[in-house]
Amino acid sequence: MRPLKFLLLFVLLVYIAPVALAALLWWGGSHPASWRDADWTSAGVLPVADASEDAAVYVLSARTGGLKGAVSEHSWIVVKNPGKASYERWDKVGWGSPIRRNAYPADGRWYSNAPRVILARNGPAAEALIPGIRAAIAAYPFAQAGGYHIFPGPNSNTFIAHVLRHVPGLTATLSPLAVGRDYPSEGQLAYYDADRGDLRLSLLGYAGVTVGRSAGLELNFLGLVAGIDPGRLGIKIPAFGTFAFLPDTV
Repeated sequence: MRPLKFLLLFVLLVYIAPVALAALLWWGGSHPASWRDADWTSAGVLPVADASEDAAVYVLSARTGGLKGAVSEHSWIVVKNPGKASYERWDKVGWGSPIRRNAYPADGRWYSNAPRVILARNGPAAEALIPGIRAAIAAYPFAQAGGYHIFPGPNSNTFIAHVLRHVPGLTATLSPLAVGRDYPSEGQLAYYDADRGDLRLSLLGYAGVTVGRSAGLELNFLGLVAGIDPGRLGIKIPAFGTFAFLPDTV
């Protein structure tokens, strides 16, 4: 009984308590009542597309809508071919045809929440990544209607995580708040990510462990991630994300 009590106490303190606090803070904040009331306009976090002829690749993430915004983010990817004057944004959504191209501004707010940049690449480095990104998007195995499941996945974050894993050199890692990123889109319960030096073990997104150079140590429970980030001297708290002494690089 003692190990069971320890496990229950661990889940209560590490997962349930932070989620309850986050939900309380979210409930006390100001948020749109529905998607119709939300602001989806550009947040101005990306450079104006026609300001440079260089290629560009960005990965962005923002808190999502409704109560799930207390614990989760929505992620998407943006590309710009060299010489082009506009960005191209790719998302996965939960209605209609799930993979959307340019359905929203490249750096648009998501349910009124301003995005942050997870990864930024420009010039030749970005140009080299774009063909692989397009190939990974085209090969995504859950692109058909009905291929979206909010939990445990495959959802919007599963899509972007899949693209990141399948493009060598695209070494961004989605935030611990990106619920669904750990769903095994390849169908493998164990997966070694050579680009990031991480070993991922997943019970179909319901629970899992990730350990390695990029992730540090992560424990996934019902999509919520707790862990440590030794490289940044950081801690990962469910519903709140990573708090670190050293800055992240995009």
